[in-house]
Amino acid sequence: KLAGCTLFITGASRGIGKAIALKAAKDGANIVIAAKTAEPHPTLPGTIYTAAEEIEAAGGKALPCIVNVREEQQIINAVEKAVKTFGGIDILVNNASAISLTGTLETATKKVNLMMDVNVRGTYLTSKACLPYLRKSKNPHILNLSPPMNLNPMWFKNHCAYTISKYGMSMCVLGMAEEFRGEVAVNALWPKTAIHTAAMDMLGGAGIEKQCRKTDILADAAYCILTKPKTFTGNFIIDEVLLREEGVKDFDVYAIAPGHPLMPDFFLEVEIDTTAIKHKRYGAAQEEKKLSESQQEGAEGGKVETESAAAKPSGPVAETFRVIQGAVTEEYVRSTQGVFQFELSGDGGGTWYIDLKTKGGSAGFGKPPVTADVVMSMSSADFVKMFTGKLKPTLAFMSGKLRIKGNMALAIKLEKMLSQLNSKL
Repeated sequence: KLAGCTLFITGASRGIGKAIALKAAKDGANIVIAAKTAEPHPTLPGTIYTAAEEIEAAGGKALPCIVNVREEQQIINAVEKAVKTFGGIDILVNNASAISLTGTLETATKKVNLMMDVNVRGTYLTSKACLPYLRKSKNPHILNLSPPMNLNPMWFKNHCAYTISKYGMSMCVLGMAEEFRGEVAVNALWPKTAIHTAAMDMLGGAGIEKQCRKTDILADAAYCILTKPKTFTGNFIIDEVLLREEGVKDFDVYAIAPGHPLMPDFFLEVEIDTTAIKHKRYGAAQEEKKLSESQQEGAEGGKVETESAAAKPSGPVAETFRVIQGAVTEEYVRSTQGVFQFELSGDGGGTWYIDLKTKGGSAGFGKPPVTADVVMSMSSADFVKMFTGKLKPTLAFMSGKLRIKGNMALAIKLEKMLSQLNSKL
């Protein structure tokens, strides 16, 4: 179906972009690999040249172009080279993306600039450069790897800049689909679950791949979209939903570890968990209001009941910290070198800490003996689930149940320690 078509794919040297390229290459498509990795990266696999070899081996024609989508001239040069080499452009896949899952005060300005430049501006400028040629194609498509816009504040509060940048890509779909209706199809594609890529390894740490699907599922979904007529436009497509409609029944083939629970992706309300998430979101505000009111009364009328309860912590949270204290070893302290503070709401709540930096290490109620490197906020119930292996920290973070401030690398180190502690808890 895509034989002889020319696809311009940003970020195609690895991951999702490369998977889409290889799927099209099997049809005999021409692929413009518009990515910035020309020299091997110290930690990330693949360059535009190794991707080109794979594409040609799969049956396609490849044109590797060094393109940093932050540089408009590099985009224009690659588009002109593509047209000169293959005679035009039929499909644009805006896949290049930058991510930093950090709060407003923790996101460095250069990271904000990077996400806005790559995700929003890069998508916009690449689309602008390709559109004059796309309009000349028989069945032109633009496909952005971006989510349906879910304005639940849950998706903004933990990583506002990243969310704005990804929704910026989605807004390009909204606007351009309408602007070029009848001329060029413009759609968005997003995975239902986490996808195993080098970026996911960096975000989730070791073992995260078991909760992910392969990039193949997005390649198959993209192929379905790109082979539809240009009248199919302005859609926000979820990979699994589309493939089910197309008749796919076996999704185990896409799993890294078939049968293992999968982590839902950002910006999607999980069917089974939606009510819990919504209840938590709206309920938490009421609980906070009640708590602040009771503290206000305490300030005026003397002793506060919640404080006296917290003074002698007991219950599942206290028991969990008792076990952690007993399990802390010099080895954990030496390999972690971090201090974690937990702000817990609900039964057994309050401030707790795990010190894996000071000699000997310690854990318990109250503020840590030295300034915390990472502050984690969550409900007591979710904290206990997390420390007993019933709730993955990554999933807790992505679904808004866990808020993290500070050093994300140390937060990932704690997850590794948790997996070793689970048997004792």
